Amino acid sequence: MSQLSQAISINPYFKVRPGKLDAFREVMKECVARTSTEDTNLYYDFSVCDDQVFCREAYVGAAGVLRHLENVGSCIEEILTFSELYRIEIHGPKAELDQLREPLADLNPEFYEHVTGVPR
Repeated sequence: MSQLSQAISINPYFKVRPGKLDAFREVMKECVARTSTEDTNLYYDFSVCDDQVFCREAYVGAAGVLRHLENVGSCIEEILTFSELYRIEIHGPKAELDQLREPLADLNPEFYEHVTGVPR
């Protein structure tokens, strides 16, 4: 079974308060630096549209997600002082998602269970 078959992607959407986008961009740099040390990270990118920021990220399995959130926890806390997490989607195989439902319940994520796709 490949790492990709167990991948969990996280898709958080943030709305940045007026005048705080530069501050958000500074914390992005720290998030990227910390995430670059994680061996279970498959990709990690930020995109910006006006006052909204999207983070496209994926990890090998639920354990990789939990390690990542521990690694960048203080960055997320800082980001939330000047933005709102208004949506978060988590995509992956049911068995992996089930391991995240309780630990991530406070984030109120939308869980999308993998159904089919091209195997790699």
